[in-house]
Amino acid sequence: MPTNFVFIMADDLGYADLGCYGGRAPVSPRIDALAAQGLRFSQGYSNSPVCSPTRFGLITGRYQYRLRGAAEEPMSGRARGNAMLGLPPAHPTLASRLREAGYRTALIGKWHLGFAPHFGPLKSGYDEHFGPYSGGVDYFTHTDPSGQHDLFENGEEVSREGYLTDLLSRRAADFVRERATDRQPFLLSLHYTAPHWPWETRADGRLAPELIGRIYHLDGGSIRTYQRMIHHMDEGIGQVVDALEAGGLSEDTLIVFTSDNGGERFSDNWPLIGGKMDLTEGGIRVPYVARWPRVIPAGGVTGQFAITMDWTATFFEAAGVTAHPEYPLDGMSLLPVLRDPRAVGERALYWRMKHRNQRALREGRWKYLAIEDNEYLFDIETDERERANLARRHAERLAAMRARYAVWDAQFAPVPADAGVSLVYTEKDMPHP
Repeated sequence: MPTNFVFIMADDLGYADLGCYGGRAPVSPRIDALAAQGLRFSQGYSNSPVCSPTRFGLITGRYQYRLRGAAEEPMSGRARGNAMLGLPPAHPTLASRLREAGYRTALIGKWHLGFAPHFGPLKSGYDEHFGPYSGGVDYFTHTDPSGQHDLFENGEEVSREGYLTDLLSRRAADFVRERATDRQPFLLSLHYTAPHWPWETRADGRLAPELIGRIYHLDGGSIRTYQRMIHHMDEGIGQVVDALEAGGLSEDTLIVFTSDNGGERFSDNWPLIGGKMDLTEGGIRVPYVARWPRVIPAGGVTGQFAITMDWTATFFEAAGVTAHPEYPLDGMSLLPVLRDPRAVGERALYWRMKHRNQRALREGRWKYLAIEDNEYLFDIETDERERANLARRHAERLAAMRARYAVWDAQFAPVPADAGVSLVYTEKDMPHP
């Protein structure tokens, strides 16, 4: 039987917010069940500590630094009408390659890779799309930070009443039920906006009118609101899982759950520090849960280093699909570790950010981190909180990792001077010299 794929991406969810990652509140029983039935990664990373760049990495399977649009941190409203700031329709994608192999492809949820008319999910391999084009949108009015309505279905603006997380969940479950009927193999990209601001639960519809045009509201939200938003998403994921099981599709479907980057204001990321926009562990370490009953042994945990773009290579190998020869993948297939969590291979992972000129390299137990003119060397195995800077004690190792980073960085064009950086984020617990 062909393998089906359900890739679920939360938005701004912290590494330790879920029960299966040590979360302090019972917000994720359905995701925790997926972890118990499958595999949990302890060393999973996002391609970036901010939304759009990670999504570029996922959909292309390549380091996002290869594309100009991904230099935006993140894509903002200034990209509207810009023919350069987005995912080029001619670029092969996860969805386009699977569609060419006979898969039905759907993106339900957040796109955030450029605006119409130049860009969009239907131009980049998806047969169906329902959701917003921009980053954060209000959960009830479905308006973006500028107050512009942003809810689309297959390229057309649509008006729908309801809490956005629930609208996405129901649509995703309906898509699964349709595939249970026609038995066409499928890729379902379910990209929630939860628990991204604005801070609204299902019970907070009364707040929506006053938030139009100011959904990034520093005067709102709470830990309990944030946790409830995660729970709403978790319930929706349960609806999708139930639809798979009712349709007899569960055994042959690989479900992956993750987040696009680390958490923001109300995330409980202990013991990690930092968050969205940071290359500290709290900004890039994310949960990875994978369930595939026919292949993945239940209840496993792996220490394999993994990054968002690896899932593209993994899905391709599982489907018997190859990357386009002119666009070789930078990610690696995780299929061996899905089959055997002990089959861990060594590798190095790299990041760069225009914001604060951040650079990072994770290699074995060591992490090289540079923020503006300050350099750090951390032993993540013993100090995942990144408090003990070993740069002076291990000066030779620091120099070697700095040199390897420079070699990696040289393959990409410099960060464009006109690349946008969003500064509407809260203070961070960054390391200091």
